[in-house]
Amino acid sequence: MKIPALFKEYIWLVNVIRRARRISLTEINEKWVATDMSGGVPFARTTFNRHKDAIQDIFGIFIDCDRKNGYKYFVGNEHVLREESVQNWMLTTLSVHNLISESLSLQDRILLEHIPSNGDLLRIVIHAMKANQMLSVHYRRYQSAESKTYVVAPYCIKLFHRRWYILARYPNGNFGILSFDRIEQMELTEEKFEIDSTFDASTFFSDSFGVMISNDLAPERIVLRAYGTEPCYLRDLPLHPSQKELGSTADYADFELYMKPTNDLKAHLLSRGQWLQVLSPPSLADDIRRWHQEAIDRYDAAENDGK
Repeated sequence: MKIPALFKEYIWLVNVIRRARRISLTEINEKWVATDMSGGVPFARTTFNRHKDAIQDIFGIFIDCDRKNGYKYFVGNEHVLREESVQNWMLTTLSVHNLISESLSLQDRILLEHIPSNGDLLRIVIHAMKANQMLSVHYRRYQSAESKTYVVAPYCIKLFHRRWYILARYPNGNFGILSFDRIEQMELTEEKFEIDSTFDASTFFSDSFGVMISNDLAPERIVLRAYGTEPCYLRDLPLHPSQKELGSTADYADFELYMKPTNDLKAHLLSRGQWLQVLSPPSLADDIRRWHQEAIDRYDAAENDGK
């Protein structure tokens, strides 16, 4: 059997068990024989066990069995499938890939968003993270005429808004964010680093909207008022795990969040225009109001120049 076909089976099996929460092998086979992949042949127990082992090796997803309650199978480490986990990202990406690959006749009617792969850089950074090797990064920031070279420890990588970023720790102990698309050159060094044993990537970014970090900012209670259909978007795609709806009327809904008011959060709030209003804190509301006013002033200036 070809490897791609096996992957389809692994992904199908994980999705079935995950959705069912608890499911027996008999119930799995009822669903399996109804698929085109099965050819009408149910899983042999030996095949099922091999698939379980492969899923654990490849995806790090452990399929356990509740022997006391009807030999029901379930994902034993479901926490690894949290929304932003690598396992969940891999599973979702491969599931979508399989679905689309089976629908090539519709390729001109399925439009995807391009995400630059930066494959070579990604391989170097991941190797450095595995080997705890420092990186020498030639980096040119926006609006800078020349690049600078930084020797950094790569603590983690993050994908945000179609771009890859490195959370880098400098020799002085400070953290910084380096965007892949501004790296001109990068090499492994011979120097090793030891990652802080207390570091947790999810916790590090837990108070942030995206990738911007600031030691000068503390998480704040932020209250947003959403108008029109904006409440629906916020309910379907919360801005942050802390988001909570406070109440609603026929015209608007209020939402509460606890997070850092970073510039990437401000940029997102600004992009929602008239549909999203900051009620508190006043400092954040003032920043958004000022940015809106600066945009209006530019339009007014351009209009006056054209007369």
